[in-house]
Amino acid sequence: MMGTHSTGKTTLLRRIEMELRGHGIPVARTGQLGKRAALAGLPKMQHHTAASTEWVIAQGIADEIAATRPNPEPIQVVLADRAVWDALAYFHAAEQWRQETPDPLERERLRLLASTQAPKYDVLLATVLDETLPVENKHDYDARYRALVDHHTHVLLAEDEIPHHRVTSDPDNQARAVEHALQLCLNQTTA
Repeated sequence: MMGTHSTGKTTLLRRIEMELRGHGIPVARTGQLGKRAALAGLPKMQHHTAASTEWVIAQGIADEIAATRPNPEPIQVVLADRAVWDALAYFHAAEQWRQETPDPLERERLRLLASTQAPKYDVLLATVLDETLPVENKHDYDARYRALVDHHTHVLLAEDEIPHHRVTSDPDNQARAVEHALQLCLNQTTA
């Protein structure tokens, strides 16, 4: 799952998780990378740096690997709340928000790091920002930065031709995304 903040990613993952558990499929979920980065003293949001982005990518990869351990039974599905590409979108948006000239070598190095994990994702859902909806969050988000993250999320996916499903705020679209993920998981776990 990836997309800008407060677009329903975690809620959507909870729905998928509940459906999978209802079918008796052991599920693990990763997340909280932004909070953990802040606790580690790393800049986030519009203050993202190459170093904080690298930490988020590396920690996300480590979390996804750790989630597959037997606990107490083997996990069949890992739901990643923020796929590794997400950190790149936040970093690119931060550079643009700060009006900094991107370092092409640093960007490519981070892209290559993220690309090592991308083949492991069986399905990638990317939320789409609906700026007409109010932000239902207690945080004071910068609207311009939030829109930049959304833009860079979809640009990265398009430029690298990463297969994904766009998830809008439309309830029918969200239901189709949940059903698609569920069916994919059911097909793979029963195969």
